Amino acid sequence: MARDARSTRDEGYLLDNRQAEAGKRFTALSALFDPSTFRHFGTVGVGEGWRCWEVGAGGPTVPAWLAERVGPAGHVVATDIDTSWMRQAVGFEALRHDVAAEPPPAGGPFDLIHARLVLVHVADRAKALRSMTEALRPGGWLVLEDADPALQPLICPDEYGPRQELANRLRRGFRSLLKERGADLAYGRKLPRLLREAGLADVQADAYFPIASPACTVLEEATVRQVRDKLVAAKLATDEEIDRHLATIAAGGLDLATSPMISAWGRRPVV
Repeated sequence: MARDARSTRDEGYLLDNRQAEAGKRFTALSALFDPSTFRHFGTVGVGEGWRCWEVGAGGPTVPAWLAERVGPAGHVVATDIDTSWMRQAVGFEALRHDVAAEPPPAGGPFDLIHARLVLVHVADRAKALRSMTEALRPGGWLVLEDADPALQPLICPDEYGPRQELANRLRRGFRSLLKERGADLAYGRKLPRLLREAGLADVQADAYFPIASPACTVLEEATVRQVRDKLVAAKLATDEEIDRHLATIAAGGLDLATSPMISAWGRRPVV
């Protein structure tokens, strides 16, 4: 599963994975984005015997899928600063690891390295990207997926009434909190260029974001509950506004979207 918003230090992490809502967020993110991620794995040809590094895995769904695809002849290592949601790892190795501060894990060089919703929140993104690129075998693929909230900032793209306006205002507050913690809210669109600048070949990219989905509703409710105290403390929202928004979500009265997920992939040249 996608690792959610992370920084290189736990104290800078806005959405604490140790909170109960984190499990709901991981489940929602998996439902929203795993099919697209797995499609990209198919595009680069993940198969039997591949050695894979899942960076910032968060939960088990993506490394478990990779482990099944590469089979017993392959190897999958999933890393994260917080591995608590991968305690029941089956078929893959789970390691506590900071991609921007530590060398790549043992097991490389890798045929595939994947990170989803990771670099946009990492303080030293350039160092992390360099580490991943250098851990690829010649011919190996790097697949990066990151949101671009600045490209489509509205959680309710059809802002036709006061409930939608409130939802979008709370979303602006959430983005402000992310930005304060060093998130690059326009990072997703940069991925194709960054992969080319890293020396990768055959670079391609696409974007995906649902406009309305039950998983978007679950994700928004869990997110708001996790950050409500921070929104109120920063005077970005009141408790009454948050309660009103949560009641609207529970009543099913909103078509909720996500930020565009930009996926980019490139191959380390065979010299």
